[in-house]
Amino acid sequence: MEKTTILVHKRFTQGEIDPRIYGSFVEHMGRVVYSGIYEPEHPSADENGFRQDVMELVKKMGVTAVRYPGGNFVSNYDWRNGIGPVENRPRKIDLAWKSIETNEVGTDEFMKWADRTGISPVFAVNLGTKGIENAVSLLEYCNFPAGSEYSELRRSYGHEEPYRIKTWCLGNEMDGDWQIGHKTAEEYGRLAYEAGKAMKLLDPEIELVVCGSSMSTNATFGEWERIVLEHTYNCADYISLHQYYGGQEKGTAEFLAQSLDMERYIRTVCNICDMIMVQKHSEKKLNICFDEWGVWSIPDKEVQAKVEQNPWQVAPAISEQIYSMEDALLFAEMLMNLIRFSDRVKIACQSLLTNISACIMTERGGEAWVQPIYYPFSWMARYGRGVVMETKSEGPAYRTPSFAKVPYIDHIVVYNESDSELALFLVNRTEKKTEADFEFQMFEIGEVLESGVLHHEDKKATNLEDHDCVKPQEIHNWTKKGSHLSCIMEPLSFQMIRIKVKMMI
Repeated sequence: MEKTTILVHKRFTQGEIDPRIYGSFVEHMGRVVYSGIYEPEHPSADENGFRQDVMELVKKMGVTAVRYPGGNFVSNYDWRNGIGPVENRPRKIDLAWKSIETNEVGTDEFMKWADRTGISPVFAVNLGTKGIENAVSLLEYCNFPAGSEYSELRRSYGHEEPYRIKTWCLGNEMDGDWQIGHKTAEEYGRLAYEAGKAMKLLDPEIELVVCGSSMSTNATFGEWERIVLEHTYNCADYISLHQYYGGQEKGTAEFLAQSLDMERYIRTVCNICDMIMVQKHSEKKLNICFDEWGVWSIPDKEVQAKVEQNPWQVAPAISEQIYSMEDALLFAEMLMNLIRFSDRVKIACQSLLTNISACIMTERGGEAWVQPIYYPFSWMARYGRGVVMETKSEGPAYRTPSFAKVPYIDHIVVYNESDSELALFLVNRTEKKTEADFEFQMFEIGEVLESGVLHHEDKKATNLEDHDCVKPQEIHNWTKKGSHLSCIMEPLSFQMIRIKVKMMI
């Protein structure tokens, strides 16, 4: 059996994990909002119409932050349509997804849901069809205490205290020609800077996210970041990255290797940020908000075809992807990458929370259930807290048409000093058992607190019919001797191991 050796030394760390890295995304798209998080007629609905069964799953998932209200949706959205008495709100055309938006859920409703679920809101403003005034007025409505037009409007609707929303995204995917109000890097950079400048004049405490590339394969990738940051560096706090991976038809080996492209993507953007920092003679280090990420198994043309088949519906069922065990492994690798780069990636939003490329699925009037991708997220959100350790590893790798060296085992190690424990997260990319041998230096290894695996004999197994088909199991596949812990990983599996430790002086 082939073996990967992994060295962990107490003195070598990557970065502190920001809890907001375990964020998600709620967009007015398909059934994400209506019959996803919100369904007043549902037996579990609370007094505000939100499904409490979904709320409980969100809490168990460990979601810390949620981006809202889009997405492509935000680029043709006027937030003013979603406030005030619901019966007076207009039904509007959503050009992004060719649907009808009822505006039953808007800013105030979402903030009630956010409060009930205990998440931090990340709001996006419309820099597609709108601009500076629309962005600043929304900020005023949300964050200004009292005594102005929009703060008093908020108070008149029963929300006395300001929401104090901290993080604001300046538009969405403005580099993409599919975006309503798509702009060149120069056009977007100028607008984003002026909008951001005005917003920080109103509320200096907020932090701003400027649009980076919407995928690593865009023709403008790299040059877009450079130009946008040349304009916005002085007002921006983060630059966004978006990335989805599919391509299961290329085979498991190639499919699971795509996390290496994500690593390269993050490193490249960090380097561009640092280059602009030097050019600006700035001491501010710009960080990353990876505010859309996930596995996308449905080709975009199929999504668009579904939209075109029956347009202008309320909450149409589109892009309701069903994830397999195989998908869960790439999903886990992507989240591990975000944690691995936690010195620079401070906010991340898994896309989307319910029904579309989602961890949580719902049935109208019926039950809510979770997909296999739910479990790696919940494990890492719960135990991936603290400091990411820098590791050195050596072991077997394979080659694909796109990647020259793909390690059999992907891994991260997180040290939680307050709880005196290490959490190990591993993916076996191969279809055979393989060994991972950890050597810990300057740690005294104690008991193994928990060892669990997500694995199924059928890599294409899903939870569609049997909602418990793919779920975690306890596993005792490890041995411990001195400063070493070794485990024999199941083929195509994700594993989490928690170990009690003491620091050695």
